[in-house]
Amino acid sequence: MSAGRAGAGEVACRFEAGVITVPAVVGGVAADYILDTGSPTTQLHETKARMEGIAEDRLTGDVRLAGMTVRGATLNVADLDVRNWNLPTPSGGVIGADVLRAFVVDVSYAPCRVRLWRPGEAPKFQGSVMPLSWDAGRPTAEAEVSDDVVAVRGRFVVATGANAPVRLADDLARTPGASRPDELYPQGVWLARLPQVRFAGAVGRDVAAGLMKPDGDVAGVLGGAVLAHFRLRFDFPAGRLIVRPAR
Repeated sequence: MSAGRAGAGEVACRFEAGVITVPAVVGGVAADYILDTGSPTTQLHETKARMEGIAEDRLTGDVRLAGMTVRGATLNVADLDVRNWNLPTPSGGVIGADVLRAFVVDVSYAPCRVRLWRPGEAPKFQGSVMPLSWDAGRPTAEAEVSDDVVAVRGRFVVATGANAPVRLADDLARTPGASRPDELYPQGVWLARLPQVRFAGAVGRDVAAGLMKPDGDVAGVLGGAVLAHFRLRFDFPAGRLIVRPAR
């Protein structure tokens, strides 16, 4: 997999239902795609792929986004109905960290813009600098959640395409009073409330949160509704996340 020669690119995006979607062409399929830094792989939605005559479950193709091209990316075809159900227009798939990590990626939510820069060509970006580490192909940064009794601090996947504000691994979470805790998982329909979330020096209170099965060494996932309070630079080549308040 290799990146094209263009030095920088920008695209208007949409932030809706908790996720960022961007127009792109993946494996020759033009559509709006969920941009998810928290997904380790780039995927085509099975329904869209079959409509476009793609019979394979795994293929190699180019990804064109924001004027940049990544050639020879590995593309998986998967049923993404769970990720599409609440989007006004179903996405064509997901553009993941496997494609994005070749670039410096700037994300702003209001107005929604995504900018991609080749390493060494991005302008200066002021903000709090946090080290990025990787877990199962996903970028992670430190955060803390608390229910006012117990605090959990650790590495959280930073996921622009996660529609729940926070998900916490269920071996670290308590759900007192939840009559249907199974509905707090990604395929469920409920969210609980977290009294406090700390990230990049900011504190959010009374934040909607769900559960997830333990996955790798992370404590959980931070999604779009938390990240939207910031402007973000994912400097993947340098291994750092730079964050500043959106206002």
